Amino acid sequence: MIARFIVKRVAAGLVLLLILTFVVFALIAISPGSPIQTLLGTRTPAPELVAALNDKYHLGEPFLVQYWYWLGDVVRLDFGQSIAVQTGSEVDSLITDRLGLTLQLALYTVVLTVLIGIPAGMAAGIRHGSRFDRVVSVLTSVVMGAPSYVLAIIVLYVLGSQLEWFPIYGTGSGFIGRIEHLTLPAFALALIMAAFVARQTRAATLTVMQQDYVTFARLRGISPARILVRYAFRNSSVPVVTTAGLLLIAALSAGVFVERIFSLPGAGSLLLASVTDKDVPVVQGLVLFIGAFVLTINLVVDLLVLILDPRLRFVARGGA
Repeated sequence: MIARFIVKRVAAGLVLLLILTFVVFALIAISPGSPIQTLLGTRTPAPELVAALNDKYHLGEPFLVQYWYWLGDVVRLDFGQSIAVQTGSEVDSLITDRLGLTLQLALYTVVLTVLIGIPAGMAAGIRHGSRFDRVVSVLTSVVMGAPSYVLAIIVLYVLGSQLEWFPIYGTGSGFIGRIEHLTLPAFALALIMAAFVARQTRAATLTVMQQDYVTFARLRGISPARILVRYAFRNSSVPVVTTAGLLLIAALSAGVFVERIFSLPGAGSLLLASVTDKDVPVVQGLVLFIGAFVLTINLVVDLLVLILDPRLRFVARGGA
């Protein structure tokens, strides 16, 4: 049953990637400008040079022919070369060099989000109506209403520039140096996401704590700590896991602006530069890599939900 589920999801994911890359390719094609203009700058190009560049990158071909050339190369695992961002560099090498930093930032953000959001949400749900619950509700509402780039600038100014707790730019060297340099951007991203997680966890915990089996557990004299771990956390884990997967995806997208603010040479900065320069191979490569990563995260989350909730496995087995 699970194998069939995975096969169906992978097949659907491949179709979605095909549609996504086609739509992005079309948007780039109809947008004004040309990567040749970026390559040549303000110089008056010789017609022979323009013809050679058009022939090399198939820029003179019709739109559908260009996409067919690109798709045929991708099927052979050839993602092409950068036209304007780093002329002549292999796209897959260029992306993997940048994507590692972005994934590190996203994972660090998710860790901070979980460490902040889940305990705060569970405590607020268990102590429903208390002063702590009201404080959490107000803070989450305020943080969720603020744009990510505004919070990033505030975090950079307060914690980095004024208090000088962490570096405000660069990537650092070594494991400790990388953690120090990524703390501020990860914390800026984690603030909004922790607010969403706290809200979600609070609602799930509040629902669980009002169930009859929790009341019976209390009447049986089971300790509050055991009720918290065995009943509240376990039964509220499904929406939390689902939210965590969405947060990792959101961290990748929101990281585009944060990378610019903190001068991080990640995939987000590469995406902005490639879109500006109309570097089609780089844009398409990033869309393909990030799209595949998002689909993989969604698949992993769905599998974890099936593992955590036996009822869903029963329903899926019955419908299979």
